Amino acid sequence: MRKKPSKAKYIVLLVLILLFGSAAVLAIFMPADGGGLPMDNALIPSDSVLVIGILALLLPVLLIALIISVSKKPKKPQKIEALPEAKLSVRLDGKKDPPRKANSGTGAYASGTSTPGTPERADGESRFFMLSKTDRTMKKYAAPAHRDDVTLQSFCESFQAYAAGNLGLYYDISDIRRFISNLGVSHILVMQGMSGTGKTSLAYAFGEFIGNPSVIVPIQPMWKERTDMIGYYNEFTGKFNETLLLQKMYEANYSKDMYITVLDEMNIARVEYYFAEFLSLLELPDPNKRYIDVVSDVQKGDPKLLKNGRLKLPANMWFVGTANNDDSTFAISDKVYDRAMVINLDRKTQFFEAEKAPQVRISAEQFDAMVARARKEYGMTARNARRLRALDAYMIDKFKITFGNRIMKQIKQYIPVYLACGGDELDALDDILSKKVFRKLEAQNPIYVRNSVEELCGYLDELFGYDRMKLCKEYLRRFERAA
Repeated sequence: MRKKPSKAKYIVLLVLILLFGSAAVLAIFMPADGGGLPMDNALIPSDSVLVIGILALLLPVLLIALIISVSKKPKKPQKIEALPEAKLSVRLDGKKDPPRKANSGTGAYASGTSTPGTPERADGESRFFMLSKTDRTMKKYAAPAHRDDVTLQSFCESFQAYAAGNLGLYYDISDIRRFISNLGVSHILVMQGMSGTGKTSLAYAFGEFIGNPSVIVPIQPMWKERTDMIGYYNEFTGKFNETLLLQKMYEANYSKDMYITVLDEMNIARVEYYFAEFLSLLELPDPNKRYIDVVSDVQKGDPKLLKNGRLKLPANMWFVGTANNDDSTFAISDKVYDRAMVINLDRKTQFFEAEKAPQVRISAEQFDAMVARARKEYGMTARNARRLRALDAYMIDKFKITFGNRIMKQIKQYIPVYLACGGDELDALDDILSKKVFRKLEAQNPIYVRNSVEELCGYLDELFGYDRMKLCKEYLRRFERAA
């Protein structure tokens, strides 16, 4: 690599140039006896020549001294004023984080898990503000008294009376039975139908009825992953942005109450995207193995129910999604429909007289016990089991559609609970077949299905009776008109 010339070389060169210039000036302006200009022809008067010559000699000396003085003068380092700590630690919520202290010699921040650029918290302070607050609150928590004299049938009737008499919300008893029975089969429930038929209010009313208000989660169109539901760690503030759903999930792990989470307008975004992890976890048969990832590391001061950054999906929480089928929403995929139970609310119930009724507070364990007792006491009759097998064979032959193991399991679990709620067996079978089996016709050739509707309705009349299976036939007629 070539070295850069030193400053001394430049100075010597400059001096030579200045001396040469001074000599030239003297040669021009001063008189000479021989080859110089005659005094009479000089450009400048003789009395000024001496002054000009002296200045010509002093000028290079002064310039050289100035250059040497500037080159030797050290540059004064620019002073950088540190910003006040208060300006560095302002959080997005307007509050201030505690001051950060660096370890001597290393420059690392006080906590061994933190890295430079990550705001440090004071000792004992948690990055989960609300969850840590729940830990402190639950130290004084006393479980409320739960009713132990409740049956599924009285539970449904009391709920209908409470919704009408206390909240001014009117629902047909058959819709109440379907709602309660579906909760007994799956922790995921989809309520669909026209806007204004009471989908969200039904789930809201149930939370009021059991004395534990439902959590309403308005789904946003841009949601794509689980962090949209439970929150995320903010690297800038050093805090976790906790959502209301995460807080309620954490609280439910302390409690024995039933918790209802309403995913309002659930199909305004793709359910199989933002709810994918929940769908997979709820498929696990053992509730004690359902853990959802919250953060990827462990830090001092984290809430005590977080296990290696994971939170248990509470077994006492049910997810109820409301769905509208219009141009502004996405179609719900088979992955969701197959795992969830479905209710169609297509009409409003007429007003009826009702007096105020008390709440019925039961624990999730009590509800599960009532469901388990219903399955021991009730079941699908052998006659309807034969009818179901015949219908399955017919659907396979005509449309290449079969019930599948998951649907058969849901049918066998749903019918006993619906009977224990005071319903009829064929009504239960009609309800679940219309949502679980005949819905699959939407994926078939619409022209072929439309031409086969009359034959299929006739087969249902022949198999179950002319005045039965009304929901199935109503769905098929509507499908025929739409096709």
